[in-house]
Amino acid sequence: MHKLEKYQVIDVSDFDLDIIMAVCGESDRNLELIGSKLGCRVYLEDDFIKTSREDTVARISDIIKAFVSVYHDKGTLDYEDVTAIVVNQAETGFYKEPIISAAGSRKFYLRTRGQKALYDAFRTHDITIVTGPAGTGKTFLAVVFACDMLRKGKVRKIIVTRPVVEAGESLGFLPGDLKEKVDPYLRPIYDSFDAIFGNGSVERLMEKGVIEIAPLAYMRGRTLNDAVVILDEAQNTTGMQMKMFLTRMGFNSRMIITGDVTQIDLPSHKTSGLKKAIQIVQGIEEIAVVEMHRDDVVRHPVVQKIIEAYEAEE
Repeated sequence: MHKLEKYQVIDVSDFDLDIIMAVCGESDRNLELIGSKLGCRVYLEDDFIKTSREDTVARISDIIKAFVSVYHDKGTLDYEDVTAIVVNQAETGFYKEPIISAAGSRKFYLRTRGQKALYDAFRTHDITIVTGPAGTGKTFLAVVFACDMLRKGKVRKIIVTRPVVEAGESLGFLPGDLKEKVDPYLRPIYDSFDAIFGNGSVERLMEKGVIEIAPLAYMRGRTLNDAVVILDEAQNTTGMQMKMFLTRMGFNSRMIITGDVTQIDLPSHKTSGLKKAIQIVQGIEEIAVVEMHRDDVVRHPVVQKIIEAYEAEE
C-alpha cells in the first residue's frame, strides 16, 4: 500500500464524473496512451490516478491538468486533443478560441506550435510555402484559413489546384471524362471543405463559382484576384509550373503552397518545382517559408511511429 501511495499522481475525488470519464477516456484509452508514451502503467484506482513509475508523476500531472483545462474550454475532450497533448505536447492555450466554427457546431483548433506558426504566416504574408510530412495539417489549415477569409468577406472566392501526376496508374486508362479522371486526386480537398461547410457543400459552392477546384494546368494564363489560392501537393510541380503558378498572383489575394518533399512522384530526371522555389524566394519579405515536422503530426499515434520508423530507415 505504501508503494502505491508513493506513486499517486492526482486526486480526482473532487472531479465531476463527466470530467473523470473524459480524462480517462473510453476503456481508459487516454490513460493507456499516456502510459505508452512515457513507458509506464497509468491507471485510476480509488480516488487517484496513479503511475507505476515515480519519475513520471510530474509529467502525468501536467497532462491530466491539460486535459481538464481543455475540457473546461471546449466542453469536450476528443481523442485528437488527447493525442496532441500527450504526443505533441500541445499548449492548452490553443483551445481558448477555435480558429473556425464549422457545420454542426463543430469547432477546429490549432494543436501544435508548428500549426500556430503556420497559421500566423497565413495571416501575415501574401504567399506562404509550407512543407512537411502527412498529418501535420498543412492542407486542411490552408482550407480553414481560406474559408475564414471567404466568410469574413475578405475575398470573393477560393481556388484550389494541384498537379496531376500519374503515380503507378495512367490517367488515360481511368474511366470517365477529365473531371472524373482527376477527381480522385482532389478528393482530400473536397473532404476538407465538407468538414467545414457540411457534406455536399463543395458542389453547391462550385456551381456558384465561389469555390474552384481544378488541375494546375488550368491556371495558365490567368490572373487570380480577390481569392485565396491553394496549390496542394506542390512537390510534384516542375520548375516551370511553379513559376507559372507564382506569377498568377493577383490583387487582394493570398497564395498558399503546400507539399512534402519526401513524397515526390516526378520522374527522377526532373527537379521538384517546390524545392527550387524555396531556394529562389528565400529573402522575399512577403513570402513565408514554413517547415512542419513529425512533432506536428496530429493523427492516430501509430502514424507518428510509422514516420519515425521510416526516417530511421532512411
